[in-house]
Amino acid sequence: MRFLTSGARTQDNGLSLVQHSLLGFISRNPGCRATDISEVFGVHRSTVSRQLRHAVDVGWVEAGTGPARAGHPLRLTDHGAAVLEGAVVRRLDDVRAGLEGWDENDLDRFVDLLRRFRAGIDSDDRTPDQNDGDCSA
Repeated sequence: MRFLTSGARTQDNGLSLVQHSLLGFISRNPGCRATDISEVFGVHRSTVSRQLRHAVDVGWVEAGTGPARAGHPLRLTDHGAAVLEGAVVRRLDDVRAGLEGWDENDLDRFVDLLRRFRAGIDSDDRTPDQNDGDCSA
């Protein structure tokens, strides 16, 4: 797993994979709550709370009114939306640069391998990963 995500660390004032995932989820689900994020990503609520606290502190996320921070409806601020958009643009540029010079056969093979990979992930008969949620895996 580390090999797949090692290039996704924060670079050039971008977002880490975790931050990108968090902001992307909130962007697609305005009004969601920390408990929703915890459930969807399969991580403990305390982990989500730490990430949200940072996102709120740097001005990416705004928590609406509610009984407790974990229960507040969440939305991206304008700054958070701009940071996310910038990260998306940079990642798409990275993908384009990585594929530069590939011929049609290379691209077709790559697409086939990605589909095969995705089918394996989506398979109902796969064994659950004992490391799910373990960042050290």
